[in-house]
Amino acid sequence: MSYTEDLAKQRIEILMEKAEEIFDEDPERSHRYARLAWRIKLKTRVKFPKKWKRRFCRKCKIFLVPNKTCRIRLNNSKVTITCLNCGKIKRIPI
Repeated sequence: MSYTEDLAKQRIEILMEKAEEIFDEDPERSHRYARLAWRIKLKTRVKFPKKWKRRFCRKCKIFLVPNKTCRIRLNNSKVTITCLNCGKIKRIPI
């Protein structure tokens, strides 16, 4: 792994942690941090950390928080995550 990839992963991790911490105080800033993390991922071509993949809407680029910005349901051995901002549905097999 190169220095650039390592640095990008660290920055993504920091931004997503900050987005989680600040969401209750300022949701817009939290969404901005998530968008910045996504742009870093695109520019450096690194994989988004698995821990944060499901906390981010790939359509409208907002930070997903259960019961506030997304709805989570269990349906027929699948987890369904629905973004309440854009309506994007993500289905994950159990």
